[in-house]
Amino acid sequence: MKQTKLKQPIQLFTIGFTQKSAADFFGTLSQAGIKKLIDVRLNNVSQLAGFTKRKDLEYFLAQICHIPYVHLPELAPTKDILDAYKKNKGDWETYESQFLDLMQQRQIAEKIDPELLDGGCLLCSEPKPHHCHRRLVAEYLQQSWGEVKICHL
Repeated sequence: MKQTKLKQPIQLFTIGFTQKSAADFFGTLSQAGIKKLIDVRLNNVSQLAGFTKRKDLEYFLAQICHIPYVHLPELAPTKDILDAYKKNKGDWETYESQFLDLMQQRQIAEKIDPELLDGGCLLCSEPKPHHCHRRLVAEYLQQSWGEVKICHL
């Protein structure tokens, strides 16, 4: 993995929306001082997403938190990788390995501008980061870029 040197350290947050009320979700983002929400979900228009469907989320972020919304599907797993893990009850180690390989193939450390992510919050659905690709993205970038401070909300 090629290491890119950052001009300055960056702060990167992550959050999942499930098991959170809208009040808790938006309150947490506001209190943390998030500069932008970066949606890293493959599917951000599902009815199961509730208040976090793309258009609704974009509106709520602007109205409640004054935070811009960015969708970066290149930071999401492919449908095949996701289905093998979720629908076919695959194991986490295989999912993690496949997703890390995908990020390397996509060259996200070279193609994503660190300034875009600085002060941003990676959004996915999982309530905790342990078995979620948002954590893998944050840690992958931390390994690639060096000085990335990660905070899971």
